[in-house]
Amino acid sequence: MTEVAKVTWVFLRGLTRESAHWGGFAQAFRDALPDASVVLLDLPGNGVLHHQRSPWSITHLVAFCRAELLRQGHAPPYHVLAMSMGAMVSAEWAHTAPQELAGAVLINTSFRPFSSIFQRLRSRNYGRILGMLLSRPSDAAMEHAVLHMTSNHAVQHVAELHDWIAIRQQRPVHTFNALRQLVAAARFRASPRAPRCPVLLLGSERDGLVDVQCTRAIARQWGSPMTLHPDAGHDLPLDAPQWVIQQVLRWRGAGCESMADRR
Repeated sequence: MTEVAKVTWVFLRGLTRESAHWGGFAQAFRDALPDASVVLLDLPGNGVLHHQRSPWSITHLVAFCRAELLRQGHAPPYHVLAMSMGAMVSAEWAHTAPQELAGAVLINTSFRPFSSIFQRLRSRNYGRILGMLLSRPSDAAMEHAVLHMTSNHAVQHVAELHDWIAIRQQRPVHTFNALRQLVAAARFRASPRAPRCPVLLLGSERDGLVDVQCTRAIARQWGSPMTLHPDAGHDLPLDAPQWVIQQVLRWRGAGCESMADRR
C-alpha cells in the first residue's frame, strides 16, 4: 500500500506563548489532515527556549525558524499556521525566503503600515498588559488575565487555564524577553506586496485584543482570501478549533486558491 506523502506544517504561536499552548488543537489538526506532519516550534525566550534571549526583530526570528527546522531534519517547502506575532514571522519569512513556503494560514495578526497602533493592540488592553509586565502577579492571576483577553468563552476553558498555569510555572517567560518580543512585534513592517505563496487569513469579528480591521486591511492590501468567525476571541484555535480546521480543509480543497471573502 502506497504511503501518503507527508506535508510539513509549522505551527507558530504569538507573544510570550509556546507550543504547549496549542493544547488539543495540534492533535485535532493531525487527525483531520492525515498527510500533515505538524512541527510545533518555540521561539527564543518561550517554551523550551525560555532561558534564551528573545531577539529584538522579526527578521531574527525568521532566521531562527529556518535554521531550527533544518537542525531538526525538516526540509522545505513548508506550510505555516501561525497566530498573531507568529504570523508576522510567517509574513516576513514569505518575503525573505519565498521558495521555502508553500502556503500560510495567518490568524488574527496585524501589520504596519496597514493598520494603526490603536487597531494593532486595542487601547483597552494597554493598562492591563503594562500591569502584568511590571507588577509581577501570581501565575494564576497572569494566566487568568491572558485567558480573558484572548478568549470570548473563558468559562468553557477551565481545564486549559489550569494547563496554562502549569506551563508558566514550568517554563516562565522573563519580563525582559516579553518586552523584547513586544518591541519586535511593534517594529515589524510588512511588505506591501503579497507573498508568492498562497495565504489564507483567518480572523475573529469579536477579537478583544487586536481589531479585526487589521485582518481586513491585510486582505485588501494583498488580495488574499479571508474568513472571519462571528464570535470567537483572539485565540481562534482555542475558541473555535474545528472551525479553523474546516477553513484550512476548504482552502486546501480549493487548491489554496481564492475563496470568497466572508465578512
